[in-house]
Amino acid sequence: MWGATVDPMRRKFQLERGVGRYIANPAVRALSRAGIDIVMLTELETTGRKTGLARVIPVAASFDDDGAWVISQHGTRSGWGANITADPEVRIRRGKQWRTGHAHFVHDDDVEARARSFSTNPIASVLGAATFAALQTTPVSVRITFTDQSRGPE
Repeated sequence: MWGATVDPMRRKFQLERGVGRYIANPAVRALSRAGIDIVMLTELETTGRKTGLARVIPVAASFDDDGAWVISQHGTRSGWGANITADPEVRIRRGKQWRTGHAHFVHDDDVEARARSFSTNPIASVLGAATFAALQTTPVSVRITFTDQSRGPE
């Protein structure tokens, strides 16, 4: 190691990206395909900025009547964050229904408070926020505003 220093945040980002890409995301996808829903997790579909193909990743989301909030733990460095920068039109699954929307980064949002708001259970809220804090490098809140009409119950 001839004077080369490795940035700890970069190392954390690379580790988290590898765990997400090769372990966590495939596991969540398999559970979803098997019909097993995980509380607070859903799927977000973006358009690949290089390929133009649909990219689906699991995310934690908080829904309201007009849209959803998600947090990009690595900001625009994450693959899906970069995809949103290139093309903000997305789809997000709410229950069994896919909704279309327009995503944008909200840089001045309080990410820690947003993470705590994802659960109404006080214990789950604290645990969820702690998990986000442990995994994040440059977190940014993302607002998805629905652009379609709701088609009935979930």
